[in-house]
This record gives sequence, structure tokens and C-alpha cells, in this order.
Amino acid sequence: MILLRHIPFLKAVFLYSITAFGGPQGHYGMMLKTFVKQRKYVSEKELLDLVSFCNMIPGASSTQTITLIGYKRGGTGLALLTLLIWIFPASVLMGGLSFLLSYLDKNSINTQWFRFIQPMAVGFIAFSSLKLYKVCINNTITRIILVAASFITFFAFKSPWVFPVLIICAGIATNFSDKRIPQKTLPTQKIKWANILIFLFLFGLTGYISETATRQNWENRKAINLFENNYRFGSLVFGGGDVLMPMMYEQYVVRPKTEKILKSKRDVLKMSKEEFLTGSGMVRAIPGPVFSIASFTGGMLLRNEGSPLLHVLGCVLGVIGIFLPSALLVLFFFPIWHNLKKYAVIFRSLEGINAVVVGIMAGAFFYLAKDILFTDVQISLKNFSLDVVVIIATFLTLEYTKTKAPFIVFACLLLGWLL
Repeated sequence: MILLRHIPFLKAVFLYSITAFGGPQGHYGMMLKTFVKQRKYVSEKELLDLVSFCNMIPGASSTQTITLIGYKRGGTGLALLTLLIWIFPASVLMGGLSFLLSYLDKNSINTQWFRFIQPMAVGFIAFSSLKLYKVCINNTITRIILVAASFITFFAFKSPWVFPVLIICAGIATNFSDKRIPQKTLPTQKIKWANILIFLFLFGLTGYISETATRQNWENRKAINLFENNYRFGSLVFGGGDVLMPMMYEQYVVRPKTEKILKSKRDVLKMSKEEFLTGSGMVRAIPGPVFSIASFTGGMLLRNEGSPLLHVLGCVLGVIGIFLPSALLVLFFFPIWHNLKKYAVIFRSLEGINAVVVGIMAGAFFYLAKDILFTDVQISLKNFSLDVVVIIATFLTLEYTKTKAPFIVFACLLLGWLL
């Protein structure tokens, strides 16, 4: 009976999940329309407060926001049900794409129509970088962090620790001065940190089991590795899907080709550059969270492990691993949010974290562009020129027109089919 009175809300969540295009920026506009203007489930001020909170913690920010709307209406149970309904359509579509690409590959069917999805995805990252730059880079320290993070990301992209180390260092750097954000009032009560210990325990446990499975060559170690990778991504990503993409690209495309991995002959999870960039481009054409790309990458990474069931398992583990940290963090931290807001150190750290996120995206843009363009130079000057045109055209279309992301994706698919 309690669930029945929430059915109209859950129906609104489902309709939102199949109409929310455009990533976090587009999602917030749809939330305002669906849950504030039309349904009045939360006020505009409450929604803005939720958005601010979710942008301060790692994970899928738009997913965390919609989860908290469910939490405010019906507690933890409704929050989890809201989360499942929100991520289900996009995850199924992206998982289905992994099966489609596998089918096309096995039957030697021409996939040239995906040709320009890869440079288009790089154009999206360039646009997101500029958009965040205008918001986050506004003083000397953030400019320094931006430049440093861009160079370090570009030249140390092959290191799996570059992203978390940059985030931690940036959060510390902006706390050396209290002039911009002073501590005005002291918190009135102690923060109970016990909940976050559960999250950290799971973080450490998954890492230990994953490493043990690899060292001892467990039979299903790749499924364990996949879950650990996605749990780690979901725990460390600030800035949404556009920061998640470079982290996944480094893990699954760049790292398997490093000298260390090749010399050790470790059978690590890996994807081709073309497969990954196709998925990262296609996720823009569907409604729902950009983090649903984990369903695609999970399926692609386990598709050749001997059983279609493992392909399905890869999609499922990818989704659970990437979204579980977001849910844990948001439901653990939200009850103490109003107390946390009194700590200036939180906002000073966020200033640095936001700046380093822009730097990571800028460095990733140049690295991914180099990966695409210099490969194409070796193939043909024509391909190189077309890729440059697609990257620039995608960026300019997003920056200076109101064209929706799905139309840009479909245009690139059509261009690949025609050429």
C-alpha cells in the first residue's frame, strides 16, 4: 500500500528516464520541468540545493540528484527504486549496443557508418571542457591548477593513479588560503564518519580481491576485475561522464599496451580504441545517465570469454559497479549535508577539484585527439582531414546552436554511411 501511493512519482521518473537527453546539463533542465514545474515534488530551491550537494561528491551527479528526490519523498527504499528505474533504460540500450557490435564483427558486416562517432566524441569533450572552464576557472590558483593538470594528464595519461592524485592535490592546494572562502561559523555538531568507513571498506575489499584474483589466476578473474574497475571509477569521478570517459579509456585502451603490461604478459581487460570511442559517442544519442556506458564497456570486455552469459554478466556488473558508489556516497552524506555546509574547507577543496577536473578534460581532449588524428595520418590524409572537420564541427554546433546531442550523433552516423 505504501508503494502504491508512490506510483505516480515512479511513473514520472520512468518518463524522465526515456526523455532526458543531453547529459547532466540537459538533465537538470528536465528535472526542473518534470519534478518542480509539472509535478511539484520538490521546490526549485530544494532542487538547486540537491544539485549543489551532488556536485560536491564523486559519482554520477544527475543520478545522485534524482535518487535524492526519491529519498526525500519516501526514504531509502524509494530512493533505491528511483535509482533502478532511472538507470534501467539507458543501461539496456548501451548493453544492447555491445551485442550489436559483436554481431556485426562476427558476421563481417561493414561498420563504417560508426566511422565519425569517434572524432565526434572528442568534440563533445572539447565543448564540455570549455563550458566548465567558464564556470570553474576564475582566479589565479584555479588557472595554475588547470594548466598543471592539463600537462600532467597529457603526458602521464598511461598512469592509473594520475586522476586520483591530481584530485587530492588540487583539493589541498586551494586550502592554503582562507581569504576567498573564510570559515564564518563553526559547525554546531560533530559529523558521524562511521558510514563513510563502510564505503572505504568496500573500496579496499574490491581492490584486494581483484588483485588476488589476478595474481592467483582465478577462473573468473576478469569479471571480478571488471567490477573493481567500475567501483573505483564510480568512487573517484568528479565532473560526470566526460571525466569518466578518459579514465575508462586509459584503463581499457591505453594501459593494456604499456610496456609493463606487455612485458608481464598479463591478460588484462582491454578494448580497441574504435570500440570504446564508438560507445562513448553513441551514449550521447540516448536518454539517461552517461555513466550507462559502463553497461557497454562491461559487455564488450567479457564478450570473448566463452559464453553469451558472461557477455550479459559483463553488462550487469558494469552497471552495478559504476552506480553503487554513487548511491552509497549520496545516501551516506546527505543526512549530514547541512552540517557539512558549515565547513569552509569543503568548499575550498571543491574549488580546486573543479579546476583540476577541467584540466583533466582538457588534457584528455588533446590525448584522445592525438590518438585519433595521428593514427589517421598514417592511413590517409583524407581521413585525417575529415576527422578534424568532424571534431571542429561538433564543437561549433554545440557551442553556437541549440542542436540536441542525438541529432549530432545521427548526422555523424549518416555521414559515415554516405562516405
